Amino acid sequence: MFNKKDERRNACMLTGKFKKRGYDWWWHSFTAVNDATGQEVPFFIEYFLCNPALAKETPTLGQLPQNKADGTKPSYLMVKAGCWGSNKVQLHRFFAWKDVNLHGKAPYSVSADDCFASDTKLLGSINISEQDAASHPEWMCDAGSMSWNLELDKQVAFNVGFGASALFRALKAFEMYWHAEGMKTLVSGTITLNGESYTVKRENSYGYADKNWGCGFTSPWVWLSSNDLVSNVSGKRLTNSVFDIGGGRPKVFGIALERKLLSAFWYEGKPYEFNFSKFWTGTKTTFSYEETAEEIVWHVEQQNHHALMRTEMKCKKSDMLWVNYEDPDGNKRFKKLWNGGNGYGNVKLYKRHGKKLELIDDITVGHLGCEYGEFED
Repeated sequence: MFNKKDERRNACMLTGKFKKRGYDWWWHSFTAVNDATGQEVPFFIEYFLCNPALAKETPTLGQLPQNKADGTKPSYLMVKAGCWGSNKVQLHRFFAWKDVNLHGKAPYSVSADDCFASDTKLLGSINISEQDAASHPEWMCDAGSMSWNLELDKQVAFNVGFGASALFRALKAFEMYWHAEGMKTLVSGTITLNGESYTVKRENSYGYADKNWGCGFTSPWVWLSSNDLVSNVSGKRLTNSVFDIGGGRPKVFGIALERKLLSAFWYEGKPYEFNFSKFWTGTKTTFSYEETAEEIVWHVEQQNHHALMRTEMKCKKSDMLWVNYEDPDGNKRFKKLWNGGNGYGNVKLYKRHGKKLELIDDITVGHLGCEYGEFED
């Protein structure tokens, strides 16, 4: 079963050849409420580690023109934070490895100055002036300030199976790995964004926490997840449910596996998994992406021998941002990696009886975490 927490898979994976050509990050997204206005705002916080064996006295940024010309690879801890919506912002803070305290083994923790992350706690701050943002395009971020003090309670995991198993991790077989220790996470605490205070409450945080690591990124890149789910059959909120879809075009030993997605639906305590690496389940996937004038649209259908899941999701482009990363070689291959936190849509879950389908539930989805992008060389 996929709902199996594993602190070892959530530990730092920058070992072996990944020390010189590798990244590892812990991603967190959730919803907070503006203390003054009562407005909901979706936030994200990430701790991104890159090429520790190439460390220098200062952070090495791959997008600096001289570093690009010389082929100098990046090396740093990057703390990424921001929000989606009408006041969307993406902030980056970089640390040299000499200023980072990393406990790489399970349970992991990483800290630098006032920034800290673990399985249960997030602390930190970023302050980027307008002048600095304009003068440092290599930072790949906006101007603004944000600070946070948050507690994490990871309720449901998506342990994806063989792709992230100990053997495949040791072999460094995949170009990009994924593990969601908390695809449903209860988040609580406080945030200050550009001078305004926000409160995060466990019961309506709609939190999510996962990690990716490897030596490169997948293209296309797909991610869809939510635990804000309401049944259109019963009319009830599904309080013990969450789904998570991710992947695109994974590479194993350098060979691309075309249009593969991994997904899991924890439906009121019952597991439904669509995982191509578990070949005996007969998992099949079709997915497509549309970009209209106003929205990003995802269509995903996955089935195995026993179930089928149809997912139709949307997110307003005006609420999304282009999330910025450079890979361990210093390449910024995504020009438009659409990323959002307040998407919406519908999921239909069926039992399969041969070719016949029996509806389990028809579900309205809110507070959707979502992503799509393709390399643009």
